[in-house]
Amino acid sequence: MAVPGLDQVCGSNFAYQHHTLERCLDDMVELGRTTMELWGIAPHLHIPDIDGHGVKNVRKLLRERELTVACLTPEQVAYPINIASGETWLREGSVQLFLRAAEICSDLESSLLFLTSGRGYEDETLEPAWERSVLALRAITERASELGVSCVLEPLQRVESNLVTGLSSLERMVEDVGHPDLGVVIDTVALAVAGDAISEYGKSFGGKVRHVHLVDGSPAGHLAWGDGYLDLTAILRDFGQLDYLKSFSFELFGDGSYSLDPRSSYQKCIDAFRDSASQLQQLHNG
Repeated sequence: MAVPGLDQVCGSNFAYQHHTLERCLDDMVELGRTTMELWGIAPHLHIPDIDGHGVKNVRKLLRERELTVACLTPEQVAYPINIASGETWLREGSVQLFLRAAEICSDLESSLLFLTSGRGYEDETLEPAWERSVLALRAITERASELGVSCVLEPLQRVESNLVTGLSSLERMVEDVGHPDLGVVIDTVALAVAGDAISEYGKSFGGKVRHVHLVDGSPAGHLAWGDGYLDLTAILRDFGQLDYLKSFSFELFGDGSYSLDPRSSYQKCIDAFRDSASQLQQLHNG
């Protein structure tokens, strides 16, 4: 068993939307992070509007701090972004956003572009929306692959989507898209809400698990560790049993106070990770 290490934990700008990007990056460096998951939102990196000069400025800010980007995560759950929409104008605009995001990924030398499935109308059958999602994900993944970027797909909670919401629908979607550069993301809150297990993801996807949103919940919430009731030590043990050596990040959204003092919330998560990993290492050493 490989005990997950703190060097696998990315910094991120989740919860920093009311602070400058510079403040976020400085905090992450001081917290010992060397890689970032960048949430593509205003004012830090608004994908619909950022131009080449803006991307160069973000790259400059990162390089000045010797930070690299592990994953770019466009906003994609909130209206009006929906790659499975039944409205042609909305769906095509959403796909164009991700095609642009793939270019930005390449410019920032990020290896991963983060995707979700979108959602269909609640008062219609799901198959048309499913097919729209398949076509959109395939087009985005193909373009990203041309640019040297791999895509990763995350299941959402049922309140966020009616398409990919757990392991079984994720398996089907990855198979239907059928592209070798499409991997998957495990979100520990979505996992708990769906009642799935990390070991099941390992059996289904193996090395295709390429990124993890590691967050506490009750079971939902995207909370800092200790603010919910998920068992971090058990979760890290399960990832260790998969010999998972790729990236983790803390996606903090669940408490409005996080955005007032995001650094303290990240420090809390890092401390919890360190404590749980230390416990596992002691058990591993016997």
